[in-house]
Amino acid sequence: MATSSLESQFVTFSLGEEVFAVPVEVVREILDYEEAFKIPNGPDYLLGLRDVRGQGVPTIDLRLKLGLSKTVPTPHTRVLVMDIPLENRTLSLGLVADRVFEVTPFRRDQIEAAPDIGVRWRSGYIAGVVRRDGGFVVIIDLASLLSREETALLTLPGAAGHAA
Repeated sequence: MATSSLESQFVTFSLGEEVFAVPVEVVREILDYEEAFKIPNGPDYLLGLRDVRGQGVPTIDLRLKLGLSKTVPTPHTRVLVMDIPLENRTLSLGLVADRVFEVTPFRRDQIEAAPDIGVRWRSGYIAGVVRRDGGFVVIIDLASLLSREETALLTLPGAAGHAA
């Protein structure tokens, strides 16, 4: 018997040919791509700050973070603005995606554990995989995607919308 408590909603998006998903409840909004304000001396995947309704939101190139090639923006490129719950705070972060597809439900029994081998990125980032349309959708564990040092960097006073 399928009940809504056995399903979770996810936003699906692509990086190249790969399809990924994040829980819909962490996605605040989806914006058209625009260049971010560069932050000096940041890691290569940190594109900079993006103004989102008066808040400076650090924006990262998820392709670079996952060891793929740098994003080349197209008319389909989007930024998912997310509020990621961490241990003692919420991190607002923009993730650049090549294309955003849809909000879709996955049943909990569809979600398989992350495979240990045969993937191009460390499996610690993967909350699970779902078989769909002859391929896989990789569900990203956002909290483990970033190290403690990275989350501290991304919550600098400048990133919180204060004057530097």
